[in-house]
Amino acid sequence: IYDGSQAKVPTFHGVLVDASYAEKYPEVVIAYLRAAIEADQLIGREPEKYSELIGKITGVDAEVDYLFHGPLGLQTRDLTWKPEYRQAVATAIRTLKLLKKADTSLDVDTFVDDRFIRAAFKASGLDYEAALNNYEQLPLKANDASTGQQINDPKRVAEIWVEGEPRVRHYASPENAFSALKSIEGEGKNVRVFYAQDRDSGIKLLGNQAWFVRSDSGVVSAFLLKEKAESWAKAKGGKVLDFAGVRAASVASNQGDQ
Repeated sequence: IYDGSQAKVPTFHGVLVDASYAEKYPEVVIAYLRAAIEADQLIGREPEKYSELIGKITGVDAEVDYLFHGPLGLQTRDLTWKPEYRQAVATAIRTLKLLKKADTSLDVDTFVDDRFIRAAFKASGLDYEAALNNYEQLPLKANDASTGQQINDPKRVAEIWVEGEPRVRHYASPENAFSALKSIEGEGKNVRVFYAQDRDSGIKLLGNQAWFVRSDSGVVSAFLLKEKAESWAKAKGGKVLDFAGVRAASVASNQGDQ
């Protein structure tokens, strides 16, 4: 599996509008962008609710929608034209030409126009410049579902979405989450999905597809790539395990503590 973040190049989705149409009907373009801003705010406030809605409309599982759009998710839903995005488009154009998929070179600045999104931000009462300089994921402001303590380290976060529950349960560490997982299933409840944050990159992962390093003291760290987990284990100590392995080790540790 290739981790796209290794290329240090952002991937993103955008919107195209005919230039003459935009000049003739700027209010339509701005209204569309304001709707996108509102949608961003809605999912930011109630990620589970809107992940379910997206799933219902698109057929994409709500668990996957939350993976991308929930707090600390894979996508930032950034609506600003950051310099890195402009550079990525320019690189894509050069690559297409190199592959002979495009005949001519294009100047990014001739078709990337942020006037409309700036106007939409202003009409929505938002600070475009502040957003332009914000590179953070959607933050998680929550307490550990087991301990009640505030969660402070985003790279240690793990989450469990229990079937029949409207909200995802948040945990300050994978250890807490695996301990809770045993209790949840012991109560006869089904788990929709287990999430963990990559200890290195900070991206959200589907737990059953991640690799883990469990230290001798029982501290668990999650990784997207096995090679990253192996590097972490080599540098800091610990055993590389898949989801089933780290889960079994955590259960055994809890039983030993009892």
